[in-house]
Amino acid sequence: MSYASPGKAINALATEIGENIYIDVANWHLFLKEAKLHTSLAEHLYPLLENDTVDESEIQTVLGQLSVKLGGGKRELPLSELVPSAGVSDLAGILEEVKRSL
Repeated sequence: MSYASPGKAINALATEIGENIYIDVANWHLFLKEAKLHTSLAEHLYPLLENDTVDESEIQTVLGQLSVKLGGGKRELPLSELVPSAGVSDLAGILEEVKRSL
């Protein structure tokens, strides 16, 4: 599938992220769609689609730039601290898949 606009590509990316990537808290998996983090992450990752290859260190950098509020905002952690390493690899695969569709 080819995406006619960046908005459609971001929505497709957000859908894939929301359904496949989760944060791990005390061995509980909270998918990013449920945490309402998928769209924001997709918007931040979208520029990486312009690169020749998707590098996991770049994904990790983006994850580190997004903060997640915990305990009603008492504390914040970067998303990179909550997404397991396997999730970063999965994100790279999702980005490659969406990139091929552009």
